[in-house]
Amino acid sequence: MQVFVQTVGIAGPGLDGWEASSPILAGRTEHRMAPTVCRIPDILSAAERRRSNGAARLAIMAAQEALRAGGLNGDSIATVFASSDGDGDITQHICESLADAAREVSPTSFHNSVNNAPAGYWSIATKSHLASTSVCAYDMSFAAGLLEAACYATVERQPVMLIASDLPFPFPLHRIRPVEQSFAAAFLLTPAAERPGPMRWQISLDPRHTATPFPSWVPDSLRSNAAARCLPLLTAVAKNHAETVALEYTESSRVVVLCEPAGEA
Repeated sequence: MQVFVQTVGIAGPGLDGWEASSPILAGRTEHRMAPTVCRIPDILSAAERRRSNGAARLAIMAAQEALRAGGLNGDSIATVFASSDGDGDITQHICESLADAAREVSPTSFHNSVNNAPAGYWSIATKSHLASTSVCAYDMSFAAGLLEAACYATVERQPVMLIASDLPFPFPLHRIRPVEQSFAAAFLLTPAAERPGPMRWQISLDPRHTATPFPSWVPDSLRSNAAARCLPLLTAVAKNHAETVALEYTESSRVVVLCEPAGEA
């Protein structure tokens, strides 16, 4: 499968948007730890801003950045949302409510608890009626989402936005899923020959490759976030040179991405 990367959005600790983050990813600027900046996306209406949860806001913030840089309308782009854990705060809140004598769960908390809540908010914000898939595959969620997005672009010959995001769990759930930092990334992908972008990805499955490690500057606290496993690909995009990135997928296979500047046949 072959797709073109048009634009990227990113939100993470010390990674506040693509313009500020690309020099860090390319190794030209030192990374400095700072809390993830999670602004409420202005693409959401006032009502949806009030209803939305942290997971939706983080994912849509990254997607909004990629959308606005890509020159396409949100209602013309299908989406794939990938998240290992959804919203840990909502999960814990519901567990606490169910453990209480009243056992009353807020309807808003309930609809924000499902894994496709960010996809719902995005489709409302963009008025999109196109396909949207929400993928969850534990630590391999980004790799699974990438395969889903590449398949869609290849078969449907239409652009697709891949959004990967995960947030920390609060205590005590943090003990069983010790994610330390929030992180989200969005990739606007288009099919080959339809709308060539700055970088081409050729994607395949291969059991022989060793998974590409995190860049050396990535702190341990960010490596625990499943969505951050896309950082080797973000680094390739920032450097804009040919590179092969292998992502862990199953025990017997890797998702292998041959990255090359689109100008290089």
